[in-house]
Amino acid sequence: MNFLKHKVSVAVAVVIVAGVLTSCFKEEPLNAECDIEKAWVHVSDVDSYFYNVTDTLIEVISTDDKIVFTMRDGVDVTALAPQFTITDGATITPASGSVQDFSKGPVTYTVTSQDGKWQRSYTVECNRVAHYITEVMNFDFEHFELNPSNQAYYIWHNILPDGTLGDDWATGNGGFRLSRRSAKPEEYPTIVLENGYDGHGVMLITRSTGELGKISGKPIAAGNMFLGKFNLSKALTKTMEATEFGIPFTQKPLRLSGYYQYSPSSPFIDKNFNEYPDRIDAGDIYSVLYINHDRNGNPVVLYGDNVLSSDLIVAVARVKDIKETNGQWVNFDIEFEYRRDIDMDLLANRGYNLTLVFSSSIEGATFEGAIGSTLKVDKVRLTCETKE
Repeated sequence: MNFLKHKVSVAVAVVIVAGVLTSCFKEEPLNAECDIEKAWVHVSDVDSYFYNVTDTLIEVISTDDKIVFTMRDGVDVTALAPQFTITDGATITPASGSVQDFSKGPVTYTVTSQDGKWQRSYTVECNRVAHYITEVMNFDFEHFELNPSNQAYYIWHNILPDGTLGDDWATGNGGFRLSRRSAKPEEYPTIVLENGYDGHGVMLITRSTGELGKISGKPIAAGNMFLGKFNLSKALTKTMEATEFGIPFTQKPLRLSGYYQYSPSSPFIDKNFNEYPDRIDAGDIYSVLYINHDRNGNPVVLYGDNVLSSDLIVAVARVKDIKETNGQWVNFDIEFEYRRDIDMDLLANRGYNLTLVFSSSIEGATFEGAIGSTLKVDKVRLTCETKE
């Protein structure tokens, strides 16, 4: 009898325990959460798509419903397959790892909770951005030669990105030759500086244009050098248009720096040969970035009379107060001042020109200055922002 009571007691206990466990299982609810916890993109060549390896994985904050992958500018995003870690038991549509086209904008993903009662939408976007770095262009004036056509005066070459020599530097030496044909190369307004700040430099000297200058009302020729072209055919008739400033430029200039020496001469004279004993000459160094076409798309170049005043100008960097330096090299380092925002797409498509100008007389474009004023320049640097 005791044995039977024991068996009954055990059976009852088993039933009670089973009932309790069954009750527990029935009471545990299904997961009601529906979150994306992590998102990542797998590509075979990470460096070609992303700037940093860490950009491939995003830890999604619980309050965020927008997921943005930052990628390199121009990469193909028409067939990417993002993958996701979501809360336990939840489902996601479109499926994790499915191929999607992100070129037309964000793709919406919907996460449904395990219990089917809750949903949450996320937008996933591939943001293609350009990565900009600074690049320094060096102008050291070490590459020069006598003009091959006549051996009369010096010309300079710039170094192109591929390492070859270009012909972007121009001077007014060709125009000076019209008035002083007998001048030796060292007697021109723009000549080689043998002992620059480091190696060779360029020396600009305001010269007399002689008898022809007196007749034409152009008594002086300032030493000048600039990025652009000198149109010899206009040197006597349309003098201001002889200096065609600027070359196509595809980077955003930030700073202009370098070294100069300056020694003003006297007396200062105007184009009518009037002397101004109290007026002191000054040098000029500046750079200008401008739009190189009009509203109709026609090409535009700036000349001597509008290179600092045209409404097409976007940015200017100009060294102030270039005065007597007593034989000492002076360092200049100035920022470009932007007059309007730059259009990066237009910049990439060669829609801007940039010039860099040096002159021994600041009013030299109007044939005013002091004969003998001398500007020496070397180690010029142009710091730009460019795409990586």
